[in-house]
Formats: sequence, structure tokens, C-alpha cells
Amino acid sequence: MEIDWGTVAQGSLELGLFFAIMALGVYITFRILDFPDLTVDGSFTTGAAISAVLITAGVSPLLATLAAFGGGAVAGLLTGLLHTKGKINALLSGILMMIALHSINLRIMGKANISLLGSDVLLSSESILYIMPFVVILIKLALDWFLHTEMGLALRATGDNKRMIRSFGVNTDNTIILGVALSNGLVALSGALIAQYQGFSDSQMGVGMIVIGLASVIIGEALFGARTIIWATLAVALGAILYRFVVAIALQIGVESTDMKLMTALIVIVALTLPMFQRTWKQKAVIRKRKAELAKKGGGMNHASH
Repeated sequence: MEIDWGTVAQGSLELGLFFAIMALGVYITFRILDFPDLTVDGSFTTGAAISAVLITAGVSPLLATLAAFGGGAVAGLLTGLLHTKGKINALLSGILMMIALHSINLRIMGKANISLLGSDVLLSSESILYIMPFVVILIKLALDWFLHTEMGLALRATGDNKRMIRSFGVNTDNTIILGVALSNGLVALSGALIAQYQGFSDSQMGVGMIVIGLASVIIGEALFGARTIIWATLAVALGAILYRFVVAIALQIGVESTDMKLMTALIVIVALTLPMFQRTWKQKAVIRKRKAELAKKGGGMNHASH
């Protein structure tokens, strides 16, 4: 059977644009705040669930999508509160919220999945490629602007050095809560848009999303660099799109869909460990070069003494 690569490329680009929003959310916690937030797996589904329930109830798709962003932000806010006010470990806070959201999402939907076929959605299949690039660019630019405001700079400083920024009178608890809330709001927004794109919301659709988000961030930074915030957010968005192309090609050449989570995990593992091996190889090369230079100098001195 001949593969229609044009259709594959279009589908990958469309999904990649939706996932780029989620990747920007993951970038805030993973890179800016240095906060290992596993709430993502739950808040992604929360966004999809809220938008699906509201759309099927006759609410405007735009309002339903904005409500999904708000629902994700509330989930992130609760994770931030667990960590900052409840003094619970950051990783454990995310895990607890992710587990809680599984039940909450089922409560929101009332069943395991909701079909959106026949319902009005925010974007038609014909308009996605014309509108979504501008949506992603707008969100990227808004995030760039925010991260250069006074609050955004405090958020970045919190991730770099909490003790230092506290000495300037900044309440790091508030910046962490804000950052995690904003991150999960973007993740939920992505979930809402993908549910509308796919035509359904499912209680399990968020499983493994944190790994996909990390893969997008790491691939983007590895290939395009992260010299500045403006460049880093662009790299992350491009990484999400590129990741979807890699997945699509893998599926077309025979990789089973059930193995995709494993493949994603392996990509993240390689991307995280490769820089360490590169540094080790460079250090060993420098040591070998110095040893060779010292040996050469030592041989020259011995020759001169004779």
C-alpha cells in the first residue's frame, strides 16, 4: 500500500501545532521554574473534558475553550499550593494532583468519553493550517512578553536561585503558584483544542503527555538551541511539530502504535544523557591532548639536556 506522505505531513503539522501549546506550558515548569510537574497528564484531560461537556451543552466553542484554560490553571494552582503551602515535595504534589484529576475528569464528563461529532467546534479541518500557526505565534509572543515583565523576571529568577530572589523581597511561593497555574492552563488549552480536532474527549487521553511535552522541549532545544527566552520558546514550538513528524514517520514504517510511548521515553532518555556523554568525551579529548603536549615537551627537554 502506497503511503500518502502529503496527508501524513499535513496531519503531523496540524497535531504538532496543537501540541506546541502544551510544550510551551511544559517549558514554563521544566525549564523556567525547574519544577517537575506531573499534573500535566491530568490537566490535559481536564481541558478536553471541560470543552467537550460545554460544547455538547450548547456553549460557544470559544467560551468552552477559554473555560478549559481556566480549569487547567486551577489544577496547576492547586498543585502549587500543595507544594508551597502544604510543604509537599514538588514531584509528589504533581503526582497527587494527577491522581485526583483522574476522578475529577470522570466527574466532569460523567462517562469515560464524549463524542463531539456533529457539534460546532472552534476550528474546522479546513481552517486549522490557516489559523493555528497564528494562534501558536500569538501565545508564544504573549509568553515572551510576560517573561520579560517584572513578574516574569521574578518567575525566571525563582527557577534559577530561590534564595537570591527572596533576598530582594520576592515571595517565591506566589511566583511558583503563578508559573504552575499558567503552565497547566496552556496544557489544558492544548487538550481542549485536540479534543475538538479529534472529535472526542477521553478520560485516558492525557496519559504520557508529560513525556511528550518533555520530548518536544528537549528536541527543540537540542536542534535549535536556547540562547534567549525568545529563541527558546520558538525552539520548543518547533520541537513539538518535529516530534509529531517523527511519530508519523515511525508509524508509517511499521512501528506499532502501542510502542509509541516507549519510543518517546527513549527519545527523552537519549536527549537527556547525550550532552553528558558529549561533555565526558570532550574532557577526555582535552586530557589526552594535554598529556601528548606534556610528553612532547618532556621529550624535547631530555633531548636538549643531552
